Amino acid sequence: MSAPNPQRLLNLAGKSLLTVEALSISALEHLPIELFPPLFMEAFCGRRRKTLKALVQAWPFVRLPLGGLMQTPHLGTLQAVLDGLDVLLAQKDQPRRCKLHVLDLRNTGQDFWRMWSGSSVQVSSSFSMAPGAEDRLRTEQPLAPFEVFIELHLKERSVDGFLTYLMRWVEERKASIHLCCKKLRIISFSMDNVMKVLSMVQLDCIQELHVNCTWHLSTLAMFAPLLGQMSNLQRLLISHIHMPDPEEREEEHVVKITSQFLRLPNLGLGRSLVSQLVITFHLSFQYLIPLFLLRCLMTPLDNLEITHCLLTDSDLTHLSQSPNISHLRGLDLSGVTMTYSSSELLPALLEKIASTLQELYLEQCGIRDSHLEAILPALSHCIQLTCFSLCGNLLSMAIMEKLLQHTSGLPSLSQELYPVPQESFSSDRILQHGRLAQCQTELLEILKDLGRPRTIWINFTPCPHCGDNTFRRPEPIIYGGNSLALCCL
Repeated sequence: MSAPNPQRLLNLAGKSLLTVEALSISALEHLPIELFPPLFMEAFCGRRRKTLKALVQAWPFVRLPLGGLMQTPHLGTLQAVLDGLDVLLAQKDQPRRCKLHVLDLRNTGQDFWRMWSGSSVQVSSSFSMAPGAEDRLRTEQPLAPFEVFIELHLKERSVDGFLTYLMRWVEERKASIHLCCKKLRIISFSMDNVMKVLSMVQLDCIQELHVNCTWHLSTLAMFAPLLGQMSNLQRLLISHIHMPDPEEREEEHVVKITSQFLRLPNLGLGRSLVSQLVITFHLSFQYLIPLFLLRCLMTPLDNLEITHCLLTDSDLTHLSQSPNISHLRGLDLSGVTMTYSSSELLPALLEKIASTLQELYLEQCGIRDSHLEAILPALSHCIQLTCFSLCGNLLSMAIMEKLLQHTSGLPSLSQELYPVPQESFSSDRILQHGRLAQCQTELLEILKDLGRPRTIWINFTPCPHCGDNTFRRPEPIIYGGNSLALCCL
């Protein structure tokens, strides 16, 4: 008969202790460290709030990754844990066994629970039990504020009781609690509520910020002082900011916004490095913020997205001459109208980044045959290109044949998304399925003549005429080693 699994014995011990809750609480002082995680999991699953509260007060690890146990937020569990923290915070001297300094409510730490309990909790991120430099520093400075980590997704009508309770708890203990959020998303959230929530967050903890709100420029200017305090911000995405009202003083707002951007060292506007600048505007401004920021960058970019705005010839010239894009791997200019730009500017930009560019998105740029023909030589030099999209432009079969020829020599190109040829439409711009089938046959013949296994996607999303974004899953049509997938039917 084989010996019992030690991990199984730990689980049985935890369950045995919980049969009498009062006994399990009194035993915590003498409980081996390795029994704490399985006992916590059993108490968590059984919603034993008194035991959870007691375990928190004696927790022998620096971090309690509570979020790794909660598939969905559970208010009762949070209340029990916070009640335990209140007892700790009220004590002048922390109990000898307790090392707790961080409550982590993010969906992390599954490795921790798996390691100590042997359970089937799915692992989604690494979690080391050995304290890192940050944790060692906390143990050496026991008077440092307690830290609570959370990822915030602020969306109107989605703020539940869990978040409301946590925010009220933090607000009442601001002197002793630091609420830390590394990833912040603000989606359709009123400015008043944003201000209230962020007043309780340590803004210098935020590393990624995504604002997707239909704010006017004046609203973004109100938000800017908060942005200026996010000194460790590394990735920024601002989208769907609208044109200012006629009464607004646009230049004044832009100055206020950009002055705060310049205070963010980790965006490359100071001495630190930046990997990605993503600033997306719903409409263009006379004083274009993205290009202003690019002129202020002091370090190279890996990825650049400037979408749905108007770039002047001067903007494109500066962009192509900027030393900060010399190692660019991703470029997205979708929604930037190219029809008013000088024909040599975009090719010059592509030549500048041809040796490193891996992803290029030129969707809904108003590109016609003459514009595309001008960039084909530069495009053929992008030897590391893996993904290229021209969806939402109006191109003829003739220029698409040239496009396929010029890109056939790119060894890494594996994802190609092109619009339905304009010959597929009637004179009143209605899609004709018979014409589309003929274009499809011709494209397959072109792929066959080029003689290299290849997959291209002919995408009617969005429609270059009406902007419809309806997407239907394509069924690939294969010819030999080549395939053409049609996305518009």
